[in-house]
Amino acid sequence: MFGHMSVPAAVSAYTKDNPFPARLKENRLLNKPGTAKETRHYVVDLAGSGLAYKVGDSLGVFPANRPTEVAEIIERLGASGDEPVSPATLRLTAPISLREALTTKLALSKPAHKILETLATKATDAAEKTKLAGLLAPEAKEVCAMFLEEREFVDLLAEFPSAKFTPQEFTDHLRRLMPRLYSIASSPKLYPAEVHLTVSTVRYTTNHRERGGVCSTFLADRVHVGTTPVPVFVSNSHFGVPEDGERDLIMVGPGTGIAPFRAFLQERVATGAKGRHWVFFGEQHHATDYLYEEEWAAWLAQGQLARIDTAFSRDQLTKVYVQDRMRENAAELWNWIQAGANFYVCGDAKRMAKDVDQALHDIIAEQGRVDVAAAADYVKQMKKDKRYQRDVY
Repeated sequence: MFGHMSVPAAVSAYTKDNPFPARLKENRLLNKPGTAKETRHYVVDLAGSGLAYKVGDSLGVFPANRPTEVAEIIERLGASGDEPVSPATLRLTAPISLREALTTKLALSKPAHKILETLATKATDAAEKTKLAGLLAPEAKEVCAMFLEEREFVDLLAEFPSAKFTPQEFTDHLRRLMPRLYSIASSPKLYPAEVHLTVSTVRYTTNHRERGGVCSTFLADRVHVGTTPVPVFVSNSHFGVPEDGERDLIMVGPGTGIAPFRAFLQERVATGAKGRHWVFFGEQHHATDYLYEEEWAAWLAQGQLARIDTAFSRDQLTKVYVQDRMRENAAELWNWIQAGANFYVCGDAKRMAKDVDQALHDIIAEQGRVDVAAAADYVKQMKKDKRYQRDVY
């Protein structure tokens, strides 16, 4: 059933518009003591959902905002939380309570320029008015952008208390809270009724406030294993293993980008695929941040993983990354590619995926003894043949 890309649409009643209230079966910290990271392994129970997935797919998760932050906003609005609101972005058929809107429907971060303009019209305090006028001045564009970057909506209510909003006016400024998509780290061949996720918990401080990624902290802190419902749906992807089990796979997945490749290996082993597997993994420290180390070791020992090359950036004076390991192994990498291997990348789009793409181009040019244009054509053809696939975010 999972050999083909299309899973029948009628498989489940649960979709993005009607997510399944799943439960967590497991929440386990993958890093060892002494790490600077917080990467967690989650097992999401799909039993009874009728949801089917294939390796390469993502799981969409609808998070809830922090109750403390919601409570503070309600308090600063001078509201009770029970007020009916119908926020502009939600296009609701009937109003919902302010508390529900702020908890599960609206994003409380990334305020836009528009809220400052509204604050400027509503503020009654002289000092607040002066500050807002300064931020909104045409020459203050950069200062204003930096000011907003450091703040969430709750900060603005705290900083400009003389500006009074009705719950409806306030919620009209907020964007919709979107689901987060996470690459699935398991194969349905092994786990038909559950999905594994590899998620890095985002925590940081701005404007003297502790913040967190909405969905990563929702899973880490606010979901109780076995009890809290986690609204989920399966997002089908073009990313996935080839139907040809003889084909070799090269997989580059630093950090949480390793998730789909754990799934790929589970799948290929379960289907008895004969092709070879080569993984590139990177993180900060070998001792604390080698995600799923025991599993890679077992696959290596059983001959199901041909090789794994690791780049632990902080274990030596010069930082080493996955693209550096690719370059060090250029000749062998070119041999695999020439022999028809599929090349996969998963993880950070901004830097890593660009650097890996550049390394791939350079290796093909150098090892294939061709010019830059010919190497680019070769990569284009790989993409066309679905031999070069990216799952980047």
